[in-house]
Amino acid sequence: MKETQQDTQLNSQLNSSFGNNGGGGYTVFAPTDNAFNNLKPGTLNSLTQQQQVSLVQGHVLPNFYSMDSFQTASNPVRTQASGRDGPYTLNITSDTNNQVNVSSGVVDVRINNALYNAKPLAVYSVDKVLLPMELFGAKAPAAAPTASEGKPRKGGSSDASSPAGSEDAEPTGAASARAVGWSVAGLAAVLGYLL
Repeated sequence: MKETQQDTQLNSQLNSSFGNNGGGGYTVFAPTDNAFNNLKPGTLNSLTQQQQVSLVQGHVLPNFYSMDSFQTASNPVRTQASGRDGPYTLNITSDTNNQVNVSSGVVDVRINNALYNAKPLAVYSVDKVLLPMELFGAKAPAAAPTASEGKPRKGGSSDASSPAGSEDAEPTGAASARAVGWSVAGLAAVLGYLL
């Protein structure tokens, strides 16, 4: 959250919401450190700065939801993120045991517990990063190579070699630190305003 300055934005919005006597509030899904550790290497490095902002905003709902109010949430639920095709959304469901599940269309995760739950802010721990469909969903298939692209040239080389720096590359130390620290640092910044 700090890297994308979304902690400052959310803090400002919370102050505004809190000052307006009953504003809609906010709900944050905070991935655990293990959630980031379990991402495929290079996942965060492959994102542009704007996509990183969208990833963070995709974990924030522009309304306060208690665990009980998730049961009546109208799907799809809008997040703070938006793109070319409109707002990013999540689907929230609950079962007969009052277990709440969140789906981004790419990732499904159960809400573990409330880290903070007092209007105007609810923060819930999740064991997976909610990868948005808009950024991580199925892409259109690539065009088939032409007949000359796949044939070896004289000397045995081929045009079909993979480019250096593919998305499977290991994250750098700084990117890894950002990924692991996102939930802890961001959560601390947001909760800091309340204390």
